[in-house]
Amino acid sequence: MKLHFQDLVRMKGAKPIAMLTAYTCPVARGIEKAGVPVMLVGDTVGMVEMGFDSTRAVTIEHMEYHIGAVRRGAANTHIIGDLPYRTDKDPETALINAKRLIEAGADSVKIEGPKTSIITHLIEHGIPVVGHTGLTPQTAKSFKQVGNTSSEAKRVADEAQEIQDAGAFMVVLEHIPYSLATSITRALSIPTIGIGAGPDCDGQVLVINDALGLGDYWPPFSKQYAQVSETILHVAKAFSSEVASMEFPNNIIQFTGNKKR
Repeated sequence: MKLHFQDLVRMKGAKPIAMLTAYTCPVARGIEKAGVPVMLVGDTVGMVEMGFDSTRAVTIEHMEYHIGAVRRGAANTHIIGDLPYRTDKDPETALINAKRLIEAGADSVKIEGPKTSIITHLIEHGIPVVGHTGLTPQTAKSFKQVGNTSSEAKRVADEAQEIQDAGAFMVVLEHIPYSLATSITRALSIPTIGIGAGPDCDGQVLVINDALGLGDYWPPFSKQYAQVSETILHVAKAFSSEVASMEFPNNIIQFTGNKKR
């Protein structure tokens, strides 16, 4: 059963929230079958799937395409769609683009940074919003941990509070000290979702490519549960070798319609 955003709010302090990113239909289908309650179609797709150097190259059209693919694979999972860089530059622009993501299949949208007037505007028009503070890749100049000085830690904590006060139902805390994430989680009444923010958040999100070991670089705070890049290499080599030796397709069972021949 697909969770409503209010169901996720009620999970705070009661049950840890598992979240994975997804960008394609078959992957989304597998994640839903595993029972993961939330998928994030993140603008990380630009870096992990499309080969861009940053998330800033991702467009609203890219997000519509991938959200649609994920929704077709996961009809019963709450899907969060990222608003890409500059598509939330002002409240009206954000509303137009958020509606596009909802029409593509998202249940809620995520916005980076303390854009309180935009968050409130979307909520007033019936669109649930997830906030995001700490490291915000759309505007970050580096991927270093954020919040190591007292002034920076205060800024991140204040932003999290402002995001909640603006009406967001959840907030992502990215790459901040564990102690800071713990204090923010305790201070807020909405769930916090950590990515590189320690074990005391209300939930955790992981980029699916990182979890699969699909790629050639993973953040130090991620975990690889498999090594799919190695599997792809092995399969491609085996296929190429069999084509060269003419073993393939002679080693497969042929079908004509529903009958073997």
